[in-house]
Amino acid sequence: MSDASPQASPDTAVRTTGLHKTYPGPNGGVKAVQGIDLEVAAGEFFGLLGPNGAGKSTTIGMLTTLVVPTGGRASVVGFDVVKDPVQVKRRIGMVSQNNTLDNDLNAFENLEFRGRYFGLSARDARRRAEELLEAFGLAERRTGTPFEMSGGQAKRLMICRALVHRPEVLFLDEPTAGLDPQTRVNLWEVLRGLQADGQTIVLTTHYMEEAEALCDRVAVVDHGRVLASGTVPELKGSAGADTVITVTYDEDVPDGVAKLREREDIGRVEVSGRQVRVFTRTPDGVLGELVAAGAAAGVGVSDAAQLRPSLETVFLTLTGRDYRE
Repeated sequence: MSDASPQASPDTAVRTTGLHKTYPGPNGGVKAVQGIDLEVAAGEFFGLLGPNGAGKSTTIGMLTTLVVPTGGRASVVGFDVVKDPVQVKRRIGMVSQNNTLDNDLNAFENLEFRGRYFGLSARDARRRAEELLEAFGLAERRTGTPFEMSGGQAKRLMICRALVHRPEVLFLDEPTAGLDPQTRVNLWEVLRGLQADGQTIVLTTHYMEEAEALCDRVAVVDHGRVLASGTVPELKGSAGADTVITVTYDEDVPDGVAKLREREDIGRVEVSGRQVRVFTRTPDGVLGELVAAGAAAGVGVSDAAQLRPSLETVFLTLTGRDYRE
């Protein structure tokens, strides 16, 4: 067994330094991750927040040894993901976006075989499978196949399977994507319970409310870079804490709206076709001014919204656009 990195701390579960990944291609390839620095404490619920294509899944891929970095370093519980991939795999659990359960096995067998794969005796593997099925409310589905399960049940079984060998770090890549709101909230409760029992969890999501509800700390990622990181209150108190006011006109945005850019209390004004988005820390009266500007130009308003500081407005302020679906 390889020794852990001398730089590793027993309180650090995940660490990356200048992590890069460029996929081969024309014009220098595709730069999926461009120098990400992260540190996740043991027992922490940490979120990578960003739109689809931001580099979150590639980062998780490198941390779970599925993707080889092209630069920088990454370690999980002190083991380098490139130099010691076997040691890393023994200490992590992974739940991907897609259903990766074995459809030829029932729920109990999916867990039993995973336990045997990780070196548990037949008796211990069966005991662990029963324990997890009971804990995750799946005992009555033990003989059911993944085909016979709902999306929420299948996702819970995937989490069970990832926990069979009691990993030190659990990675969740968009775990609630495609689930209905009620199932998503129920899964949140499951994840909160895991962390309460001491499980370190690294989550990727593009659901702002999910990160806000679950994570101790988050890193906002886009275009392969960390735009901001910290606790939710810290991010709301940062430069990304503007209120975002969005107005959609019946026609192109009136010229008079551009005057808002000259005001010191306005952080940014973005115009795209019939829509204008204004970022400000002093929102009182701004929406009225936008409506009045339209009226003065003989242009009506078809939609208007005002988002107070939240992770969503932090993200919009940092990136200057809605997150991609």
